[in-house]
Amino acid sequence: MTDSTNVPGGTPAGGVAVTDEAAQMLRRLVGENGPLMFHQSGGCCDGSSPMCYPQGEYRLGQRDVHLGDLPIGEGYDPVPVYISGEQYEVWRHTELTIDLVPGRGAGFSLEGPTGYRFLTRSDVCRTD
Repeated sequence: MTDSTNVPGGTPAGGVAVTDEAAQMLRRLVGENGPLMFHQSGGCCDGSSPMCYPQGEYRLGQRDVHLGDLPIGEGYDPVPVYISGEQYEVWRHTELTIDLVPGRGAGFSLEGPTGYRFLTRSDVCRTD
């Protein structure tokens, strides 16, 4: 696992943020599951949705990049966000925001049964 500020030949990622609605859901999920983490991949099976797991239940690969940590509220540990190395190369100059929208959650992501799903929104950052 690599930190986005120390990617060989790379520059730091644009960053990662969280909406109030997503932070509220994350607080609920922390209460039910303990500390959490996100992984954003580009694979076909998860539809490139951010997947929310209990910390330690998703095995990070050597090429995964730590984008940052989401502050979800006072008294809660920040939620780390990781991205596959391949996706990092595509989104390296993009500000990513984890949002929450109505709908069916992705496969193994913890919000699945709630009637909502996490969604990654992006905004290209300036590079100059």
